[in-house]
Amino acid sequence: MTTQQIKYFLVLAGELHFWKASEKVYVSQSTLSRQIQSLEQEIGIKLFERDKRNVKLTDAGKFLQEKWTVAINELDHIQKQAKKIDQGTSGFISISYPGSIAFSYLPLFLNVINEDLPDLKLELTEPTDERHEKLLLNYETDIAFNRDVINNIHISSFKINTEPICLVTSEKHWLTEKTIINLKDLKDENFIIAGLHKTTYFSSLLRNLFLKNEFEPKTVIESDFGGMILNLVAQELGISILPYSYKFSNVPGVQFIELNEKIDLFINWRKTDPNKTTQKVIELAKTINSYKKYKSK
Repeated sequence: MTTQQIKYFLVLAGELHFWKASEKVYVSQSTLSRQIQSLEQEIGIKLFERDKRNVKLTDAGKFLQEKWTVAINELDHIQKQAKKIDQGTSGFISISYPGSIAFSYLPLFLNVINEDLPDLKLELTEPTDERHEKLLLNYETDIAFNRDVINNIHISSFKINTEPICLVTSEKHWLTEKTIINLKDLKDENFIIAGLHKTTYFSSLLRNLFLKNEFEPKTVIESDFGGMILNLVAQELGISILPYSYKFSNVPGVQFIELNEKIDLFINWRKTDPNKTTQKVIELAKTINSYKKYKSK
């Protein structure tokens, strides 16, 4: 029994059609059929019920489909990780991050990495924040920057920094740091913010903020993309609430008014990751506090 035979089985189990499955694995139907028959003979288990028109899994086949899917995925994860370890400092590391740090922390971090590990290849991904945990556990990313701690026994977290969240308005707006008294003053304003119904950390923070100030915002546009939100605010289509880091995007025509609320930035990684390069990158990340650096300018 080979891993290739198991992969052939899993594709056929998903398609339940020899022609479609053979196209997916780039072999002929006859080759695929021989491989499946050989697998059945070796393990002594009938995996499929076949006739001229239909292919369906036996109960034993369904059981092995579930178990072998997990096993093959785990094997793929192990091989990917072994390859990264073998490549060392000239290898490859994938990093996921929230969009807000693209203008502050991330450029500083990448500059430090480039100086200390110039041959290291990085892959950057900007998913929604609830996906970072899944990406780490599936070995699709090695390091995840996130706005909250990932509570999982297989993941370690470290707080990088804390920064305020800000009210963001057009420079032509009547609001200033002096004119705003409390958020209740904004109950009639048009808001451009992340959807409050979502399960992301920032949406939860906004819900609690509005609840504390006893009003529901008049949301005219929902978006999770801070860069787009800033451009819409600059065009006077509404106001928003974003992390302070977005100030360094230097979008013209907007102003940032700090609120009495804070947001954190964490770095998260797999506890059992043996890649020494990943650990080196994590240690370098811990040395950078972009918020303090930019505030001191």
